[in-house]
Amino acid sequence: MRAHEKINYVEFPANNLEQTKAFFEAAFGWSFVDYGPEYTAFSDQGLDGGFYKSELKATTNRGSALIVLFSQSLEETLAKVKSAGGRIVKPIFPFPGGRRFHFIEPSGNEFAVWGEAGA
Repeated sequence: MRAHEKINYVEFPANNLEQTKAFFEAAFGWSFVDYGPEYTAFSDQGLDGGFYKSELKATTNRGSALIVLFSQSLEETLAKVKSAGGRIVKPIFPFPGGRRFHFIEPSGNEFAVWGEAGA
């Protein structure tokens, strides 16, 4: 059931949809549904969304909102991100409430992953 007036969907630019899809499939096990050659959607990832063909990038240094994923094992997730082709831009660091790292996926969008202090 969709919650009234709550965040429901998020969209990101992607200059290479195929590389971005391959990255998220390998790193996090996401699956995608293509809607033509310039859009692909994901679901069941905490928040549904998609990637649209664009040369733009969503990064915090450009004022973009930061999407943060959760991990029960931060080091293992960091290794999967690197193995899948993600570029770590902020290695694991502590913050109030836990630890996290930031990465750039193949189309240049920044994401973060956090875990609890002992994770």
